[in-house]
Amino acid sequence: MKRALIIGASRGLGLGLAGEHLKRGWHVTATARDDRSGLDALLTKSGGRLVLETADIGKPHTVAALADRLEGQAFDLLFLNAGIMTGRGVPLADVPDGDIVNIFLTNAINPVRVADVLLPRVAKGGTVAFMSSILGSIGTNDDGRAELYRASKAALNSLIRSFRARHAAVDLTVLAVHPGVVRTAMGGPGAPLDIETSVTGVSDMLQTRAGTGGQAFVDYRNQIIPW
Repeated sequence: MKRALIIGASRGLGLGLAGEHLKRGWHVTATARDDRSGLDALLTKSGGRLVLETADIGKPHTVAALADRLEGQAFDLLFLNAGIMTGRGVPLADVPDGDIVNIFLTNAINPVRVADVLLPRVAKGGTVAFMSSILGSIGTNDDGRAELYRASKAALNSLIRSFRARHAAVDLTVLAVHPGVVRTAMGGPGAPLDIETSVTGVSDMLQTRAGTGGQAFVDYRNQIIPW
């Protein structure tokens, strides 16, 4: 049985990915910071294939404790789902420094820190996937909107490439994933994709790319995005 560890699965795309992998017969370990109501609903119909864990990517001691609790386990997929939107529609000069620090820590720095801590729990030939965004593509930025969010995801993409380079000797596939523009709390009610369509596509893409090695910036349709 394939095993997935999904960090940040309490709602939205993370919750959707947990549910989709359960549908596909995987064993899923899913983390949340506090509210687990969505995961509790999955738990009742998971047939024992869902394990709930607590971790906060902004609190390193909780991640270290998670790694300790998972000692001896090997996951075919580690998916890091994290993202906040700050300063939408606000001139960059007017965004408080604290908000800037928070968005870069949450969207870029902490996911890679967590991946470093949990990498020993990834099986040989496994996949480490980070939830990125097409807005993180420097090459496709031709409108400048959501500039702070864009910058944080571009920073994440750069750190993902560094992560792969630092672990070049490890048999591993590393992916920056654009899920599409989805009707979530961040994407808003007018977004073109529903969660089911996005997570089905992302899961298909992960299955196709499993074991291929290297790194890629790819969307839910398995199409490459320019870095």
